[in-house]
Amino acid sequence: MFKKVLIANRGAIASRIVRALHNINVEAVVVYSEADVSSPYVAAADQAIAIGPAAPKESYLNMDALIAAIKESGADGVHPGYGFFSENPDFADAVEAAGAKFIGPSTRWLKAMGHKTEARELMAKHGMTVGAGSDLLTEEAAMIAAANEIGYPVLIKPAAGGGGIGMLPAHDQEQLIKAAGRARSMAERGFGNSDIYIERLVEKPRHVEFQVLGDVHGDVCHVFERDCSIQRRHQKIIEEAPAPNVARQVILEKADEITSTLKSLPYDNIGTVEMLMGQDGSFSFLEMNTRLQVEHGVSEEISGVDLVAAQVRSAAGESVGDIIPADVAVSGHAIQARVYAEDPIKFFPSPGPLNKFCLPECEGIRVETGFAEGMAVTPYYDPMVAKVLSKGKNRDDAIEKLIGALEKFEIEGIKSNIPALVQILRSDGFRSGDVHTGLTAEIIQK
Repeated sequence: MFKKVLIANRGAIASRIVRALHNINVEAVVVYSEADVSSPYVAAADQAIAIGPAAPKESYLNMDALIAAIKESGADGVHPGYGFFSENPDFADAVEAAGAKFIGPSTRWLKAMGHKTEARELMAKHGMTVGAGSDLLTEEAAMIAAANEIGYPVLIKPAAGGGGIGMLPAHDQEQLIKAAGRARSMAERGFGNSDIYIERLVEKPRHVEFQVLGDVHGDVCHVFERDCSIQRRHQKIIEEAPAPNVARQVILEKADEITSTLKSLPYDNIGTVEMLMGQDGSFSFLEMNTRLQVEHGVSEEISGVDLVAAQVRSAAGESVGDIIPADVAVSGHAIQARVYAEDPIKFFPSPGPLNKFCLPECEGIRVETGFAEGMAVTPYYDPMVAKVLSKGKNRDDAIEKLIGALEKFEIEGIKSNIPALVQILRSDGFRSGDVHTGLTAEIIQK
């Protein structure tokens, strides 16, 4: 097991990793920018190292500063969290060169799954169903031809990124040409890579993802699924497990199929296989995230498995069979809502001071945050200020607990999306369990 792990991240995930490391008796080292100096996890860590100004490129995306912090701390492991360098193979290689272990999949998997068209080809080669899509597109004529072959509507997607950035729909050739230029520009700004491809746009699909864990011994297991269909602008805002209104046998068969595919590779650490589920019940591979997910807590709540500790233990060489109990089973229902500093109607970021920030303390509620009252939400980072998770004996119970917690969450100084979250949770569309990726727009517009 590692003796000391440096967390190359910030916010709620840094706080969560500190807690997990302490639970397995590993020292936690955090890094912080000038904007995060007063964050509660900085005080909670065993060691804290300043890495630069607030701007990400000068701190959390400054590879030289992070490598210097690794060497200064003497950490023998580095947990990248999510976002920033979490799926960057160059950073993983630099960590290893600095004498520490990158806590994540091997570099070859970061590369293989990091480029979406290559990931699609790999999964299709191993027998996984992949939706209609194109290769990389650089010429306008090739893009038009590919869209005509796939059939409109199509979705333009960056090949080197995720999180919904640069994903734009097109319903005809005119929209396609305009959207492609915007998508390339957004991808270049967001990922430093303007490569794009297109997929068939599935109408009103569900976004169902499967949590997996592999080890260096060739074994892989799953920790069930999450439904992440409640999104706005392709960004997840409410996630839950188990997936509502889907037969458990169907889910477990798909989970076993994914696990078998990843064993054949073999995949060697934490990851999430994201699938689109059509209205006909069919699944198609979307992408694989080679890191811990923002919504990992949902799976933790229904399974009792500490996924952060599991990821660390796998990276330290332990086997999946020793990490995940053989009798792990789904217990109850869990839902997570992402609370953002943003306008609840227009969804524009709303940075500012947290004049009041009182977290809800309710039975069956877990809150993950990197903020405290008196701090400020800056424009430099993702505007998520907290994740509120509920655990109920069933879905209705979890929904009611989550609504109650969100209504008790006191935030002043910024706008938040809490009113929109409550509106969604109270809606007939969400409560029915017949969710899809376009449901948020339908509810908010009403």
